[in-house]
Parts: sequence; structure tokens; C-alpha cells
Amino acid sequence: MGLLVARELEKAFGTRQILRGINLVVGESDRVGLVGANGSGKSTLVSLLTGELEPDHGTIERQGSLRALAQEPVLIGETVGDVADAAVSWHAELLATWQEALEEGDLDRAALLQGQLDDAGWEIAHKIDAVLNRVGAPDRSALVAKLSGGERRRVALAVALLGAPDVLVLDEPTNHLDAAAVEWLQGFLIGYRGAVLIVTHDRYLLEAVATRIVEIEGGVAITYEDCSYADYLVARAVRREVAERADSSRMAMIRAEAEWASRSPAARSTKQRARLQRLDELKQIDPLPRDASFSLDLRSGLSLGSTIVELHDVDKSYGDRALLRSFDLSLSPGDRLGILGANGAGKTTLLRLIQGEIQADKGQLLRGSRVVVGVLDQGRTGLSEGDTVFDAVAEGRDYVTLADRRVHVASLLERFLFPRDMFEQKVAGLSGGERARLLLVRLLLHGANVLLLDEPTNDLDLMTLRVLEEALLSFDGCVLVVTHDRAFLDRVCTGVLGFHGDAEVVRYADRTQFQRELQDREDAVRRASERPTAASKVARAPQRERRALERELAELPAVIERLEGELAQLEEDLSNPALWRGDEGLKLSARLGPLQAKIAATYARWEQVEGALG
Repeated sequence: MGLLVARELEKAFGTRQILRGINLVVGESDRVGLVGANGSGKSTLVSLLTGELEPDHGTIERQGSLRALAQEPVLIGETVGDVADAAVSWHAELLATWQEALEEGDLDRAALLQGQLDDAGWEIAHKIDAVLNRVGAPDRSALVAKLSGGERRRVALAVALLGAPDVLVLDEPTNHLDAAAVEWLQGFLIGYRGAVLIVTHDRYLLEAVATRIVEIEGGVAITYEDCSYADYLVARAVRREVAERADSSRMAMIRAEAEWASRSPAARSTKQRARLQRLDELKQIDPLPRDASFSLDLRSGLSLGSTIVELHDVDKSYGDRALLRSFDLSLSPGDRLGILGANGAGKTTLLRLIQGEIQADKGQLLRGSRVVVGVLDQGRTGLSEGDTVFDAVAEGRDYVTLADRRVHVASLLERFLFPRDMFEQKVAGLSGGERARLLLVRLLLHGANVLLLDEPTNDLDLMTLRVLEEALLSFDGCVLVVTHDRAFLDRVCTGVLGFHGDAEVVRYADRTQFQRELQDREDAVRRASERPTAASKVARAPQRERRALERELAELPAVIERLEGELAQLEEDLSNPALWRGDEGLKLSARLGPLQAKIAATYARWEQVEGALG
């Protein structure tokens, strides 16, 4: 059964037709990866499916609940905690409905609702905090009005996941997440019970989660069934090869028909009108859309000299919080270093130090006299919202200099897949990927030999992402890049700077080595917490609290024994076949889940009190 069904969706913005007849079905437990070039209409389709936009034509049917992560999320609530608590209101409603069904004697309905509660869990408060923590959301007390764009996205992602909908729609969910959060999200989605529709440039995530790929091309949806991302790449190549052969045959037939039609009027007797009609029909068939592509050569040809960028014994803090302490770094020709770490660890701060935008508190920064720095920041700044696409590049000129050649701005824009009908479009109306592509044009014109890239892969389509990777692999300078994109890191970077927190930064050979070190440190912390020292035990339970905890500890075994006795009796009663001839069996079975949850919580409390007392 289709939980989300779209039929013949069409959508235009002004004279620009985005979707031309989209058909899509998302069924129970489907894992759909939505792909397509920047500007092809992926986010538009998501907005239509979620009801944020209305289609110009076509219908959408929605069954069950739906939650979405939009590109520009709206959060309702004063604090992060308010927003998160509201996201799980469905759980309180489910509990209330179950209780109501029991009281009304509707045992079939109660049994169904109990199964849903068993799946979701009878207690959910711990899950709220766990999800907020995993995605790197701010503290529960943080005011929504003061959140940054990245913080809003992380809270909105947590809200979508906590909503536990039948259909989860995620538009670029990895944007503004650190690498650890992306890994966790991947595992969450693999185990998710509902259906998932995901738009992402993260190829590892797409390969791990998606079982069906839907590509938006030419305003329509092309579906690749039972297909991972890797399978899709192969299937798409085969499909295009077949289509191109068919298109070549059609063009050959048109040429033959046109040649016949151009003969003298005597050759076009009445009985040949069918051939003329056939020629008209062949001409009406839309040609096969060509794959949009462009090349990007960021090589400047500028010599770097003996000194590129060096940091010696650098400290940087904000208030009482140290981000860098006694930090050393020396860049060598050909270095392409990925920068990894938790959000707020200091990754962007390091780029801003090297750029010269901020100053170190202590230490020395050396930058070679021949170094020209190019920057692509996370906020995609450097573009004026009121500028047109043409003006954003031209800056008052008709020609620009590129590799010692004068190039017309129109030609350069077309090379980067901006058609002439987009030249007068305002920057404010561009998609995130189109903005990124426009900034790549400006970066190309800048002619830098040291590139500082802060989350450059955000909002890029897969084709543009591959073009950027190829450009960086052949780049003749140095690159420092903050990114959570694991495939990008593995393919492009020659090393990794890992931020561990507490102002510690370590250089690693690759991402895998950094993650292995992170895991080793987490394991060591967990083992230490499982074997606390005598001093720490006393510190956890001050003397004035110990007596109350000791009394509670003495009482807990009896509580557990009583509860387990109730459970044993309940299970024995439920095993009696005679009980199920009437309604008594369903009534008793409704007590099973809450009782088991209470026993588990009591055991957890016992361990907590015992640990505090030592």
C-alpha cells in the first residue's frame, strides 16, 4: 500500500518549468533515495510531498503520519527542550488512546496499540536526550531564537527523527552534522521501521540506506527498483546507452524522411501524405536529455615558494573555552588535509586563523609571500542576494581573465551550467547547489594556490561533487577542508587533522585512523567509568546523600522481587488457554509491556544507586 502517492505533479516558478509530470509511490518500509542535478527539482518535489507547496497540476495522497526535514526548517517553541518535547507528543497520545481503549473494553484496538507501544518503548524521555545528543543539538535550555542556522538544522533533524512517522522525508540531513553524527544517522535510518525518502549528496549514506533510487531528470521521475546507489550508477549508464542508440536511430530516420520530403512536388503525391505525417510525428518527439556536465580547473600556476603556511605554538580561546593549545602545523606542496571533529571543536576557527580573519592569542602564523588564499565558507558568503547571476560573476565587466585569456562572462556561466535564461535571475532565488556552483566560478577567477573550504559539499549534486573532487585531485596548491562527507575525505585528502576536544588536535594519515583513535578513547572512558576510584565514588555521593541512597538500595531488592513475582504470575495466567475464550486474556496481556518496562527501570535504578555508593 502506498503511504505517499504522487500523480502527474507539475510545478513552475514564473516561466521556469521545474516538474513536468512526476509520478511517485512510497510504500511501507521503502527506502527511497532521491537524486538529480542541482535545480532539477528535488527540493521542490519534497516541498510538494510534505504540503509546504501546492502543485500547479496533479494530486498527492498521504496515508499515515509524515515528518520532514526541510532545507530551511521552522521550529515552534521557546527552547530546544520545548521543541523536542513537542516532537514526541504522539507518544503521550498513544498511551492515552491505549488506556482509553482498555477502559472502553475495545480489546482488539488495545492489543494493536499495545503492540505499537512495545515497538516504540513505554518510556521515551531518555530517547529525546539521546537523539539530541547524537545529532549535536544545543542544550535543552538553549533559546530557539538565538540558534545559528546549523544549530536549527540539527534540532530540526532531531524533531523529525523523534516524530517516528510512517514516512520520514529528509532533505540533505547530513548538512551541519559532524562525522560521528553522520555515522550514527546512517545506523538509525538502516534500522528505522517506517518508510524513508532521502535527498543527500553523501554517497556512503545513500549506498547504505537506499533500496530504490528515483532520479529527477527533465522534470520527470525515473525509478530504479531494488537498487542501491552503486547499482543505480550501472543501471543508469546502461539505460542511457540504450536510449542514445534509439535516439540515433530516430535521428537517422528523420534525416531520411526529410531528404525524401525535400524532393520535387511530383514525388509527394496524395498517397505519400502518410509519410509526411510520420515525419511531423518524429520531429515532435523530445530528444534525449544530455547529461549536464562541466569541468573545473582550479590550478593557478602560481609558485608556492619554500614557506606556505606554518603555525607555531598557537593558542586560541573564546572566553574560558580553549580551542587550540600549543598547536603546530606546516603545509607542504600537495597537502590536502581534511579537518574532522565535533561541532564547535574549533575547525572553522582554524580556517579563519589561517585566512587572517582572526588573530591567535599566542604563537606565530607564517604565510609565504607568494601565497594567495581562496575561501569557500560554510555560510556561502560573498554573494549579494540582490545581484543577478550575471552580475555576481561579472562585477560590472563583460569579460573576465581566466588562465591569461579573456573570456566573456556569458560563456563562462554557460560552461558552469547556467543557461542564458538564468542570467537575470536573482541570487536570492537560487538553490543551495546553484549558489555553490556560482561560488566555484568566483573561486576559479580568484586564482588561489591555497584553498580553505568549509563544508564545500553541502547542497552539491553528485555530478558537481565529482567535478570538485577531480579539480582538487589535480590542484597544484594546498587544500584545507572541513567536511563531514566521508567519501569526499577518502578520495581527496592526503591526511586528516582530528580535533579531540580540550584543545587537542592530532594529525592522522586518514579518516579511518582518526575514527579508530576516537573509538579507543571512548572505550577507555567507558571502562574508567565502569571501575570508578574510591575517591570518585565518594565524590558522586556526598555524605549528606549517602544515607538516603543506602535506604533506597536496601529497599530495591524487595521491590524487584515483588514486581518479578507479579510478572511470573501474569505469565502463568496468560498461559492458560481457557483465559483466552473471553476478553480476560487481552485485558491481562495489556499489563505485560508496562510491567516489563517498570522492572527494567528498577534494575537500572539499582545499578545507578549501587554505582554511586560504591
